[in-house]
This record gives sequence, C-alpha cells and structure tokens, in this order.
Amino acid sequence: MGRQALVNLALTLTASGAVAKYRAVGFDGAQATTAGQKVLGVAMYDAVAGDEFPVAVDDTVLVEAGAAIAVGDALTVDAQGRAVPASDLAVAAGATSVTSTAANGSIFTGSIPPEYIFADALEAAAATGDVIEVITRR
Repeated sequence: MGRQALVNLALTLTASGAVAKYRAVGFDGAQATTAGQKVLGVAMYDAVAGDEFPVAVDDTVLVEAGAAIAVGDALTVDAQGRAVPASDLAVAAGATSVTSTAANGSIFTGSIPPEYIFADALEAAAATGDVIEVITRR
C-alpha cells in the first residue's frame, strides 16, 4: 500500500502526557499504556502534556508496530501504544473445555472482550518500530 493514510475523521484531543506519533491513544488523550486496552485512535503527531493534537479515528491510518505483523492481522495495542497482532481466543490453560451442545450460550458473560481490536493490517511489519498502514474498526 505504500505508507499512506486516508483519514476521514480526526479528533483534536488535549494530551494528558507524552504521546508519540503513530501510537494508539485512549479516550483520555493519553498514549495507550495497557496491553489490549480500548483506544480512540492513533496520534498523527507527537505531543506533550497540555498540547492539542489530532487523533486519526476512522479509515486508514499509519501506526507503529510493536511486533511482526502479517497483512490481514487483527490488531490490538501493547503497553507502549504500538500495534500488535491480537491473540486467538482460546480456552485458558487448566480450564475445562465446553463440548456440550446444551451449554445454551451461558458460557460467556459481559460483552467486551479482554483485548480491544482497533484495526486490521493492510501492510506487513517485519519488526518492532516499522510504520504500517492499517484500517480502523468503527
């Protein structure tokens, strides 16, 4: 795709701390600091506490990779706000697999998964620090 971005919606936030360009930003204007956290979008510029800065929220955006990424990977964030591949949903170690057809949907509770998927990779990243184009999920 060639490191491009087509941002249809960018919101201006006030940074509540240091924010690096191409890193995920939470709804509070802070760079993401918890792996898998829900994020609003991706910072389009560096910012320091108190600065107003644009956050790309919708469409294709550039994001910094926190690991190797394949085209089409569903993406979440690491503890530094970088994009990383989401983990597959699986039965936790030591848990009992449910194989009953009579489970009747009462296996899961709540509605927000433990990892928030914010985008899908349009380009591959070979390593941490690569900047790639992704398409956000909204």
